Amino acid sequence: MYFISRTQVIMAVGAVLLALYVLDLVRRRKLSEEYSLLWVACTAVIAVLGFSTPVLMWITNLFGMYGAASVAYSFGLVFAVIMLLYLSMKLSRLGVENHALVRELALLRHELEDLRGRSGGGGAR
Repeated sequence: MYFISRTQVIMAVGAVLLALYVLDLVRRRKLSEEYSLLWVACTAVIAVLGFSTPVLMWITNLFGMYGAASVAYSFGLVFAVIMLLYLSMKLSRLGVENHALVRELALLRHELEDLRGRSGGGGAR
């Protein structure tokens, strides 16, 4: 027979509270739906691990870990690394797009200054 430990209860309740907070952030338009799905999925996995002792013990034995809390910590660490990698990829792409926009803006300003110069000395900025 499996018993739910205090750590599991704290983990599960924390996951449920985090899921509710994420949904509130989406409702207030502070977090996009794209990221909310990742967070809700993560909190669902943590809640299942917290409320289901047999599943948690099976995963603990499967990975050869010594404590059930290590499994929850490992899942959190893997999630954090995946989120960091994903956000780094998005940031890199946005940096490239920003660089392209800056170049295009510089070319447009140059063309505008050429047109003002040809039309008679232009006006004040």
